[in-house]
Amino acid sequence: MAEPAGKRLKSSLPLCGAHRSSAGSSLVRHNLPAAVEEALCGVSGLVWDGAYKLQALASAFERDDNALPRVASFFHQEALKQQTEAEAMLGYLAERGGKYCGKDIQKPGCEAVCAVLPALELLLLQLKEEAGVLVELSQLAREHGDPHTASVVKSHFLAPRVDRLKLLGDLLTSARRTGCTNDKTRGFGEYILNELQEELNR
Repeated sequence: MAEPAGKRLKSSLPLCGAHRSSAGSSLVRHNLPAAVEEALCGVSGLVWDGAYKLQALASAFERDDNALPRVASFFHQEALKQQTEAEAMLGYLAERGGKYCGKDIQKPGCEAVCAVLPALELLLLQLKEEAGVLVELSQLAREHGDPHTASVVKSHFLAPRVDRLKLLGDLLTSARRTGCTNDKTRGFGEYILNELQEELNR
């Protein structure tokens, strides 16, 4: 028995409500299931949000009272990677005949972050969430008979994120060892991390 069209299994995939309401008016898809198109649209929006949040974190470390230039540069580079991935995902969606609905940009919600350790922890949580969502997206594509999308998601978006997670784990370990704190009381640890951590200058 087929599943009702409006029913969705419990999932953490950020699906696109606007997409669902206009599913019938989509352009001709190249064997792209509607559920996969909707999920790709939602996930690309999530990646865009991540890029915006990372830009906000980079700006926090460029202020005169909190200047850590290499830390700021690291977050700028991470934001650029996010933007590149989001654009690549949108390019793939267009290539398969899908469409991107877009959504209103919300405040990044990290304005209060002003120390290296919580900023790195926030990035770690973001990358873990995105990795989990990408795994779900790949599984969804397989379940809907779209192995090409499943393969593209794994190789182009999930695999690089795993490498970034490993690097971030190393950075967090270094930040804790050098004595970085969770609050505004800047210590020598932040200076050491900013000046000596090679991963910040890639």
